[in-house]
Amino acid sequence: MKIIDMTAVELGTAIQNREVGVQEAVSAALERIEEKEALYHCYVTLDQEGALGQAREVQKRIDAGELTGALAGVPVAIKDNLCTEGMLTTCSSRILYNFVPTYSAQAVVNLQRAGAVILGKTNMDEFAMGSTTETSAFGVTRNPWDPEHVPGGSSGGSAAAVAAGECFYALGSDTGGSIRQPASFCGVVGLKPTYGRVSRYGLIAYGSSLDQIGPLCKDVRDCATVLEAISTHDPKDSTSVPRTDTDFTSALVEDVTGMRIGIPRDYFGEGLDPQVREAVLKVAYALKERGALVEEFDLSLVEYAIPAYYTIATAEASSNLERFDGIKYGYRTQEYEGLHNMYKKSRSEGFGPEVRRRIMLGSFVLSSGYYDAYYLKALRVKALIKRAFDAAFEKYDVILGPVAPTTAPRLGESLSDPIRMYLGDIYTIAVNLAGLPALSIPCGRDLKGLPIGVQLIGDCFREKKLIQTAYTWEKIRGGSSPDEDTPTVCSPARKDECRDVGPAAGKEER
Repeated sequence: MKIIDMTAVELGTAIQNREVGVQEAVSAALERIEEKEALYHCYVTLDQEGALGQAREVQKRIDAGELTGALAGVPVAIKDNLCTEGMLTTCSSRILYNFVPTYSAQAVVNLQRAGAVILGKTNMDEFAMGSTTETSAFGVTRNPWDPEHVPGGSSGGSAAAVAAGECFYALGSDTGGSIRQPASFCGVVGLKPTYGRVSRYGLIAYGSSLDQIGPLCKDVRDCATVLEAISTHDPKDSTSVPRTDTDFTSALVEDVTGMRIGIPRDYFGEGLDPQVREAVLKVAYALKERGALVEEFDLSLVEYAIPAYYTIATAEASSNLERFDGIKYGYRTQEYEGLHNMYKKSRSEGFGPEVRRRIMLGSFVLSSGYYDAYYLKALRVKALIKRAFDAAFEKYDVILGPVAPTTAPRLGESLSDPIRMYLGDIYTIAVNLAGLPALSIPCGRDLKGLPIGVQLIGDCFREKKLIQTAYTWEKIRGGSSPDEDTPTVCSPARKDECRDVGPAAGKEER
């Protein structure tokens, strides 16, 4: 197997066994980036010299027996809203075009302690506001499965980098689906942990009550391993929750016998592409065949999730982005008359149209005349949504549904209709409002060959249930039966080898 085709854990094992050197692994990733980056544009910042320097130091520590973990020496990409000491961190925005942090996000520090080698910072929707990675000030990222389509967002650069083999795994952030949706569009595994599971220290905030850092990986084992590495209690983050149940790799068990899986009827109504519906229900069918107890139920309140989410998220964004004023750091307009004019021009020129739209909407719902009518009402709806999920998890271990209504749209389609882009988050945003963990895993492809993902939602701090369910599906889809020869890890380079199992198996996908 080529180095670039290995999963993160496979590569980490090969490095520990002295079968692959750390510099060799980093060089393989850099060569792939040089080959593919001009087309896909996954990175905003690439640190070739720094990565090779890190590789030498990590190799010394591995040779000395100091680093023995599964991720030691494995190259990783970091979303560009996670601070990295000494490395440009822009949030893909002109207003932070020259910002170099003096500290690193705690999640990044945890990976570095595990021996990870940082390749660079991945492209994203500006300040994580968008679902396509087209609002970036530094150009669009393209989907490796079809460059005429978007990779999703806002963590589209991270998802595309993993799918294209330009890194072995990546970190993203998820405010309303920004890990799970690009994972679905790019055919990789993405995990949004429970709110408070991973420290948000060093994550440049969009919506503080909704944001959560998580991994994008080639398979479920990688996701579990990375989540173990980044899940630590952090006193620097007041929302970080101390937990001892962080041995996520122990949940890599191929068994769903007796597991209770609920399918919300609300997620399968009007607007869902029939191909997505079939692929998602195929997973439910396969898990039922393996002994899971699967049934439909009414989740309710789904139609209120989008207005509640965009009210709360934009309100928090308008507050969080006040700090970018052209005074302390970042972009400052060249010509201005007085302090207020400088604020106005710096922000107008520094922020893109989508960010300006959300700041204005957030300021509106927080204004004195509309605070009660919109913001407080949205908070009440948020509480009702959490209550509805609590009731569901009294009966079910896992909720199963689609990640997005369709597969990846073509470039330009979503930006021409912002409301359509917002509605595309309908199946993901309720998870953030309720603070729940959720995972996206590939479950098929549409007739155009674009990946489809299935979403697994769990109760708070029940990531192990999600990992166990996803791992079981991955083994089913990966060809556990003797006549199947399907690779577990599916990538654009191997898309013709990737077949599916279940009720839709055998149907032509192209």
